[in-house]
Amino acid sequence: MSHQHDYEHGHSHHGHGHSHAPADFGRAFAIGIGLNIVYVLLEGGFGFISNSVALIADAGHNLSDVLSLAVAWTAVGLAKRPPTRNFTYGLRGSSILAALFNAAILLVAIGAIGWEAIQRLVWPAPVASTAIMIVAGAGIVVNAATAWLFASGRHDDLNIRGAFLHMAADTAVSVGVVLAGFAIALTGWNWLDPAMSLVIVVVIAWSTWSLLRESVAMSLSAVPSGIDMDAVRRFLEGLDGVAQIHDLHVWPMSTTETALTVHLVMPGGHPGDRFIMEAAHRLDHQFRIGHATFQVETDPNTDCALAPERVV
Repeated sequence: MSHQHDYEHGHSHHGHGHSHAPADFGRAFAIGIGLNIVYVLLEGGFGFISNSVALIADAGHNLSDVLSLAVAWTAVGLAKRPPTRNFTYGLRGSSILAALFNAAILLVAIGAIGWEAIQRLVWPAPVASTAIMIVAGAGIVVNAATAWLFASGRHDDLNIRGAFLHMAADTAVSVGVVLAGFAIALTGWNWLDPAMSLVIVVVIAWSTWSLLRESVAMSLSAVPSGIDMDAVRRFLEGLDGVAQIHDLHVWPMSTTETALTVHLVMPGGHPGDRFIMEAAHRLDHQFRIGHATFQVETDPNTDCALAPERVV
């Protein structure tokens, strides 16, 4: 009995196609970085003058945002580079590394802010509540405007979502600092300043958790969170002429692009290029899997070494 192993590669260039490729947010990154550099200098200076740990902590966090935005922007550029002999997928995976890096930077910021806030709770210091409210009020405008620049891409790209979460969290933080300054002006309770810093830590930690979890999962080639593997399996098993499938793998090539490989057992013979291209298009359209590779096996008795589910 003859064995036939055909390797076919299918790409879809219409429908949802390669619209998942990294969008061009270059202008957004440039504007966001510029605004935040100016604001960090303003906020940090007023923080030292007014002796506000909340302002200094938030300025430090905003400085980390400048670095995070720069890393995310660099990753977007690297992801557009063409494949090479050594990097056959190009540098698309750099966007995953950028998201993971940004999550790590946020964790460092959380530790620094929390430590300083605890010290100030033990040894409270007087603060200038009016200066706090003015500077933090400016932060609401800067951070909200920067977050808006990335809002359109936050659902489709984890790297862009990381940038959006940084700025959205900072907007909430600035609102909190304004409230703390107002409360201090009314009550004279200087401990409210470091207490608000601890609230800042909780807000940042909450916004960072999903980014950290998904970026770690992607770096380990986990199935992207938006893809239902059971549905993908049912789709492939339901293709005309497919008796069974095995060695199914789905993994992220980047924060926006997903790849799939699978062995299709088709006793009726090789289905031809049209079948392969149509299957690839449907995977892209229905599951946002834009890079599909199929191996067709026509003999169901083929002793494929990769057939057992436990084998990779």
